[in-house]
Amino acid sequence: MKDIVQQVIAHEAASIGNIPVTDGFEAAVEIIYRQVHQNRGKMVASGMGKAGQIALNIATTLSSTGTPAVFLHPSDSQHGDLGVLQQNDVLLLISNSGKTREILELVDLAENLYPGIPLIVITGNQESELAGMADVCLFTGAPKEVCPLGLTPSTSTTAMTVIGDVLMVLMMKKIGFTSEDYAKRHHGGYLGDKSRRQAKGRLED
Repeated sequence: MKDIVQQVIAHEAASIGNIPVTDGFEAAVEIIYRQVHQNRGKMVASGMGKAGQIALNIATTLSSTGTPAVFLHPSDSQHGDLGVLQQNDVLLLISNSGKTREILELVDLAENLYPGIPLIVITGNQESELAGMADVCLFTGAPKEVCPLGLTPSTSTTAMTVIGDVLMVLMMKKIGFTSEDYAKRHHGGYLGDKSRRQAKGRLED
């Protein structure tokens, strides 16, 4: 069993290391910064199934680190929730295949509401229809799933999560986000206490 554990960890680590480092990351950060921090919009992240869970995680992580973001379920968007979208927002859409029907439909719906809304895509298929629609496409490297059946979203969602973390770090550095800023957004729990102590230490220094 330990051998299997080591194999899984090695597979995941190698896949993360194979995520292409492209100019797309800088382009994505510039779009997010312009729309959210200059134009006072927000990021709207969406994905279906497991990709949707990653989109939710990215949205909450960005929000807690100074870049307002919300999650929009692609199916619910067709039943009124599209109303959360505003003029200066930016869409972050996640689909490993780049063919997810609900996500493709969301693009059309968003374009109909706000033509030209910026679109950032995280996908494992650079040749997909969704990738072709994007202003910026962030490629996961299309890693093979570690699932023994090759079916369960596993390694692909790990790569998506890492790309989200990269965007978070780049945005924090772009806006000069501090522990004082973090404490204002995350008051409760251990992290809230830790951020306030860090902020106090910075002020005393």
